[in-house]
Amino acid sequence: MSDTWFYSTLKFFVLLFVFIIGLIILTSIIFYIIDKTQTKHTIRRNFPVIGRFRWLFEHLGEFFRQYFFAQDREELPFNRAQRTWVYKSAKGNNNTVAFGSTRNLDRRGAMIFLNCAFPVMKKDSVEAEQMIIGPFARNPFKTTSFFNISAMSFGALSKPAVQSLSHGAKKAGIWLNTGEGGLSPYHLEGGCDIVYQFGTAKYGARTKDGEFDFDKLKEIGKIPQVKMIELKLAQGAKPGKGGILPAEKVTEEIAGIRGIEPGKPSISPNRHPEIKSATELLDMLNKIRETSGLPVGFKMVMGTDEWLHELFTEIRKRGIESAPDFITLDSGDGGTGAAPQSLMDDVGMIIKESLPMLVDLRNEYGLKDRVRIIASGKLITPAEVAWALCAGADFINNARGFLFSLGCIQALKCNKNTCPTGITTHDPKLQKGLVVENKTERVANFAKHMISEVGIIAHACGVTEPRKLKRSHVRMVFSNELSKPLNILFPDKQSKYD
Repeated sequence: MSDTWFYSTLKFFVLLFVFIIGLIILTSIIFYIIDKTQTKHTIRRNFPVIGRFRWLFEHLGEFFRQYFFAQDREELPFNRAQRTWVYKSAKGNNNTVAFGSTRNLDRRGAMIFLNCAFPVMKKDSVEAEQMIIGPFARNPFKTTSFFNISAMSFGALSKPAVQSLSHGAKKAGIWLNTGEGGLSPYHLEGGCDIVYQFGTAKYGARTKDGEFDFDKLKEIGKIPQVKMIELKLAQGAKPGKGGILPAEKVTEEIAGIRGIEPGKPSISPNRHPEIKSATELLDMLNKIRETSGLPVGFKMVMGTDEWLHELFTEIRKRGIESAPDFITLDSGDGGTGAAPQSLMDDVGMIIKESLPMLVDLRNEYGLKDRVRIIASGKLITPAEVAWALCAGADFINNARGFLFSLGCIQALKCNKNTCPTGITTHDPKLQKGLVVENKTERVANFAKHMISEVGIIAHACGVTEPRKLKRSHVRMVFSNELSKPLNILFPDKQSKYD
């Protein structure tokens, strides 16, 4: 009797075990099909079933991070709080928080905006004012957008990533910088405004010897979507070194766009060989503007400033029409590009110090209304963007925030061909997870939320639109947990030419 019961019970548990295993396998197959065919989540599409554990771990992290995970504000280069704000904005989710700030408000460098006793009501707010860039170019650029997509090349980014940025920029009414990799059909596909960047290798408008091909440049100037041209002297990831694109990323298509050989690493010179001084830089900028008919500026990272004094002095000698139409200032604490760690970590001034310096130097030479300043470098939250406007920037460019809006999980694989989200890889299997239609909406949502929330900060400070923010509207903690107004830390410089 007992043996019969034992074997019956054993048989029951064996059948139950087989049923459970079968159910798990069937469920896994169903989830595999669902994940592989859905278009909203890149990680699930590229890594079916197991990709779902990402959200489980993130959820558990909220409760157990004090024992096992980093705190919200601890990670670098971007912490969990920053990434979460971008993710929620890109998805159009509620971005409100409760129970107090987790941000350390008395750390050195912290920003504290000064709310007005009588803030601007929504009905009294206005849209950002239209600004003209390049009034002396044959085709000046007029725009209202103060927040735009920074330089990221096709090649460094995948085809669907560039397509999503292009379509998203159009929906949000912002511009897209091509990066130094040349102008691809995917940049133009969405119909957005384009800033064409030339690096030291002059991809897209170069001769076989790597020099400027001004005939090609003239043709670029005829493309209606191309609104400005940016000459890159340096970028935050590697000031003093040119671009690096590994051989596995130099496909036939990318090589054709750049004008280089496929299958070989693409290493740009560390500077433009034909530009050896501030005077020669000014000559080149004017030649590019005359050839293309477009506003022209340059991108830099602040290091020594003697050469800028030479540049601005030469402009005053020649006349303000000779000035660059804009200067893009990158931060020395790194960026999306691959770079030696010594340059990424230790070379170039960061934006919080260099931006007020550049603005003051421009203003000192009486060029405030002539040379526009574009700030770039880790400005991915509304407070950071609002701070840059307070410091004197006319526009803000952002790269990594838009990568997060595409689904970047900060895997730190940008310099390889193995990006799990399909953003910085040319592996077709990984690119499949990045669905353009879905990511287009997220790119546009992120930009719109940013512009809206910077407006909220401006209204709280008592001004009707973001560009009216001044240095007196923000304090910065400088030492001993004490703060000072930005206009005391960096007093506004008056023009010596007025």
